[in-house]
Amino acid sequence: MATSADESLLPRLPKLFEMSQQLLDEVEATAEPTGSQTVQDKVREGLYLLEKAAEMLWELELFSRNEDLEEIASADLKYLLVPAFRGAFTMKQVNPSKRLHHLEQAREHFIKYLTQCHYYHVAEFHLPQTKNSSAENNIANSFTASRDLVAVASQRQAKIERYKQKKEVEQRLSALRSAVESGQADDERVREYYLLHLQRWVGISLEEVESIDREVEILRERGLPGETPAPHTAPQERPPVRPFILTRSKAQAEVLGAGYPSLATMTVSDWYEQRQQYTALPEEGQAKVAAAGFRSAPPLQEEEEAVGEEDDDLTLHRARERDDWKDSNPRGCGNRQNMG
Repeated sequence: MATSADESLLPRLPKLFEMSQQLLDEVEATAEPTGSQTVQDKVREGLYLLEKAAEMLWELELFSRNEDLEEIASADLKYLLVPAFRGAFTMKQVNPSKRLHHLEQAREHFIKYLTQCHYYHVAEFHLPQTKNSSAENNIANSFTASRDLVAVASQRQAKIERYKQKKEVEQRLSALRSAVESGQADDERVREYYLLHLQRWVGISLEEVESIDREVEILRERGLPGETPAPHTAPQERPPVRPFILTRSKAQAEVLGAGYPSLATMTVSDWYEQRQQYTALPEEGQAKVAAAGFRSAPPLQEEEEAVGEEDDDLTLHRARERDDWKDSNPRGCGNRQNMG
């Protein structure tokens, strides 16, 4: 990696961009963990090269808001990808204590790239909110837009469209890559190739911004590593509530106490007389006669025992008659005349 002592020996802008792009491709395609020393060295080197490339672009003033996309040279279109590459490298940094800072830096790079592409009309897309506007509308959107089914459906449809466009762009890029890298493509095909690259990274940047917003929200909710969480304030103790009873009037509460609607309103004799008028309740004399007759009636159990004894005698008599008949008529003593 180049240091501040030999900045004069830095390669020119095309070489810087080519080296950083190659490093990004290696980081994306490697099978090693992102936190390994080899990958992190490539990430730091790529960030350094892109930082120097951004300084050169600012000094050369290659892009201006006073010109259109058609006025930019085909060979210079690729340098619009510098902010997107810086955001991609920043996302690859591994440091839990600085994760929120890295996410904010990466979001700034992606937003800068999307703003340039939106100004030059590279692709049709809705520019995400900036950091300030998203912070102001975070509370309102959390209760309105996030719960709006129409908004959720439109976001899902937009993601599907972006995915289809991404696949189409990648197919067209693979068809043009060999001709452009070999130097056999004309200026028109070279321009188409870099425009497709810009469109591809527009979709990638939009996805990265959405992912960053979700991760930042999670980090802020659970608290950052190393920071003391905010103390949870204990709920204030409420004074004990004095029990009270609802009554129809103050006098009723003072006289009857509870004043419940289930207090007695008549005696048992009053209730009996009232029920006797509307239903066929037996009178007192009739009830006594019925009770006496019930007591004088023979118990049901005695009747059942007597009937049971008679049934036992009858059953025993029939069984004995059956045995006598079997003794007189042994098995097989029927009509034997026609047996040959």
